[in-house]
Amino acid sequence: MNFLSRNIDETPDREEAEAALALLRKWAEAASEVEISQLDPAIARLVPGLVPTNYPPLSRDYAGDFVVDEAYKASLPDLQNGPSSLIRGAKQQIQHVGISNFRLPIRFHSKNGPDLTLETSVTGTVSLEAEKKGINMSRIMRSFYKHAERTFSFEVMEAALDDYMTDLDSFDARIQMRFSYPVRLKSLRSGLEGYQYYDIALELVEQGGVRQKIIHLDYVYSSTCPCSLELSEHARSQRGRLATPHSQRSVARISVVVDTHADCLWFEDLIALCRRAVPTETQVMVKREDEQAFAELNASNPIFVEDAARLFCAELQADHHIGDFRVIASHQESLHSHDAVSILTEGPTFAASSLDPKLFNTLFHVG
Repeated sequence: MNFLSRNIDETPDREEAEAALALLRKWAEAASEVEISQLDPAIARLVPGLVPTNYPPLSRDYAGDFVVDEAYKASLPDLQNGPSSLIRGAKQQIQHVGISNFRLPIRFHSKNGPDLTLETSVTGTVSLEAEKKGINMSRIMRSFYKHAERTFSFEVMEAALDDYMTDLDSFDARIQMRFSYPVRLKSLRSGLEGYQYYDIALELVEQGGVRQKIIHLDYVYSSTCPCSLELSEHARSQRGRLATPHSQRSVARISVVVDTHADCLWFEDLIALCRRAVPTETQVMVKREDEQAFAELNASNPIFVEDAARLFCAELQADHHIGDFRVIASHQESLHSHDAVSILTEGPTFAASSLDPKLFNTLFHVG
């Protein structure tokens, strides 16, 4: 049987391709393994049950005793560090590429007590130039682990950042660490104590040769609506009706650039600053006298979301440790089906014309 192509330079249509495939399979069924291998070993894959003769048998046993030497490592393919010809899509600079949420225990200093070892989630990213295919992600982790055994500080973050900027040959980089920081909090009147946990993130950013140290803190408080308080009192005084103002759990995310020339800004100091601005922090240990005290404290500090942003702002402006800052407040309404929110920034670091569409979704406090 002969198969004649109309023109070798023309692209065959599907019908011609099917005919050619059928012819090839028919030939392979009658040919010897040597003939198939001489033509093309891949033809064997077209015939069910036929195995290419020049493909070596592969072991299914894990080689636990295999030792990797330098020559073997040098032979391993590394697509991420390949030439720019391997780039898919636009040859464009990427501002940040790296890893998120790798976790390890880190030791932190506390202001008035022993060091604390806390589970910490780390994000590490670097910039990627337009002509580079990619980065070796594991180098970020290796650079960080090399320094993580030391008692933690921004200086250790800087050492890790220096290492992986050098290893990955990048001009901009960022490390962010998230953890939950425990502080013992006294009840208002009963004398009990319990641990309040604060969601904190430390961020070290290098951009354009300028380095910034940033602390993010979520502060959870109760907000009593001033308008609702006045309306409740009006119902009591004018009509003798029992009424209660609405109040709700609220969250402020305070982000501050730390002045590198000032002395240490302790986590406890930033928490105390928030408490001075808005004293109605949610409580840990509560007996009846504490609950009554909290009701009185809220009535003494009614607060709109605009008030919260400005009160935090006043305290932040007065602290010499702090440069640029941002306050994001969310009052998660018990009156409305929506929340009341505000954002206040000072300085260029946090100024932005666009917001993450899910920004306020992240301000929910999970008990």
